Amino acid sequence: MSITLYALDGCPYCEAVHDALEEHGIDYETVWVDGLHSERDEVKRVSGQRAVPVLVDDERGVTMNESENILTYVGTTLAAQ
Repeated sequence: MSITLYALDGCPYCEAVHDALEEHGIDYETVWVDGLHSERDEVKRVSGQRAVPVLVDDERGVTMNESENILTYVGTTLAAQ
């Protein structure tokens, strides 16, 4: 799987990204993270920070955070494949 989404259960920003990926029929894997920022070491390792959502597109070498940026990327890049 080349698309990975790091998300927190119940996070409205993460849910918006999930919805966009589903709406466009994009295959992805979700990594559910801990509610405590201090426990999000894997998110820190891949993105340099601990906030979610974080989208990793291994195929294109893209790692991004901020839901608005991710939603734009999903709509303009991933949905166009």
